[in-house]
Amino acid sequence: MAPAQNPISSKHVAVIGAGAAGLVAARELRREGQSVVVFDREKQVGGLWIYSPKTDSDPLSLDPTRSIVHTSLYESLRTNIPRECMGFTDYPFVPSDDVSRDPRRYPSHKEVLAYLQDFAKEFKIEKMVRFETEVVRVEPVNGKWSVRSKNSGGFSEEEIFDAVVVCSGHYTEPNLAHIPGIESWPGKQIHSHNYRVPDPFKDEVVVVIGNFASGADISRDICKVANEVHIASRASGPDTYEKLPRHINNLWMHSQIDIVREDGSIVFQNGKMVYADTIVHCTGYKYYFPFLETNGYINIDDNCIDPLYKHIFPPALAPGLSFIGLPAMGLQFYMFEVQSKWVAAVLSERVTLPSIDNMMEDLRLSYENLEALNFPKRYMHRLGRIQCEYLNWITEQCGFPHVEHWRDQEVVQGYKRLMFQPETFREEWDDDDLMKEAYEDFARKNLISFHPSRFLETKS
Repeated sequence: MAPAQNPISSKHVAVIGAGAAGLVAARELRREGQSVVVFDREKQVGGLWIYSPKTDSDPLSLDPTRSIVHTSLYESLRTNIPRECMGFTDYPFVPSDDVSRDPRRYPSHKEVLAYLQDFAKEFKIEKMVRFETEVVRVEPVNGKWSVRSKNSGGFSEEEIFDAVVVCSGHYTEPNLAHIPGIESWPGKQIHSHNYRVPDPFKDEVVVVIGNFASGADISRDICKVANEVHIASRASGPDTYEKLPRHINNLWMHSQIDIVREDGSIVFQNGKMVYADTIVHCTGYKYYFPFLETNGYINIDDNCIDPLYKHIFPPALAPGLSFIGLPAMGLQFYMFEVQSKWVAAVLSERVTLPSIDNMMEDLRLSYENLEALNFPKRYMHRLGRIQCEYLNWITEQCGFPHVEHWRDQEVVQGYKRLMFQPETFREEWDDDDLMKEAYEDFARKNLISFHPSRFLETKS
């Protein structure tokens, strides 16, 4: 896809959300000469990374009338990939000279929030943000986009924009596991979206469904106060039953739940049974855009947003509507950045998109490939091993370098450690060569003011 011959065009663009995706989208749009307004319901930038001890009024977040808290952070959360591969390409996420900050390679959520706030200040993004302002409706009007918003004082406003970039995230609307018999099971249930601290589970028997990032963390957090914690994992074989690990004496790994009963018992596929007080669903989230009205053009079917070219542009509505950050991958912040660069370049008319028919044909082939692999539709936005292929394709559209070798491999090796050493992966690692490569890269590009050895010699 060659750059278009059209002159650069300045447009009035609405960005929904001031988290990591919204911040870098705003910066890239402004760099392309666009006029940008960012809407965010919070009082500060940071999005998902703003911690709150508050939770939804419904612990399963099923009640449509519930009071909603938009963060899903738990107090003990630390990153599950190394900090150096998390940062934006020209603003690395390196330890701060401020002694009050977290210097660890896998830092806490507070450190990530501080990094995003530093980024917003460095690039003067905050002046573009309307804080405490919620977008309640977005719809196409005569080739442009109507955006209706409401601020904390109850004042509503409707404005017209040339384009809308949706950066509102997808970690608020919980997805729940289907459990036979759950309607009559008498215990408590909570989704990880509403988990904050382990204290409410003191002396309980707890079943945690899911054993990836949040499930692994939360189950081990609850172990500190509970009598027993049992993990139900669909990634495990049907006969799985294992005590984990040796230095924790109250944690067990099981296969999936087979059935739950009204006497409080939970039966796993391995035949084991426990009487549990609480089930914690660490089962992910649904894509959810209640403000978006496209007259039925965009649908969410089996957690797949359709139609969406390259997970960003709905063909018939492009480039006026786009989405940043939908695919699930380890290189989240990098993805936000390169997707934003492409969207910004398209809106400025430096780069052109294929025709609607060609975009739809590309989508048809994607669905055929998914079906050939026997994957359900909900796997459409899970890129897994092809994440770098996808990201490099986007970088080629906007003339940006491919994913760095060290960045790609830090994620790959980091997730392997997470799977095979969940208790120690944040403190023990075997990829010093990649960390060295990253810091030397930062130094070569003049992105850090200290010699790489300063950090590498004192790593911990």
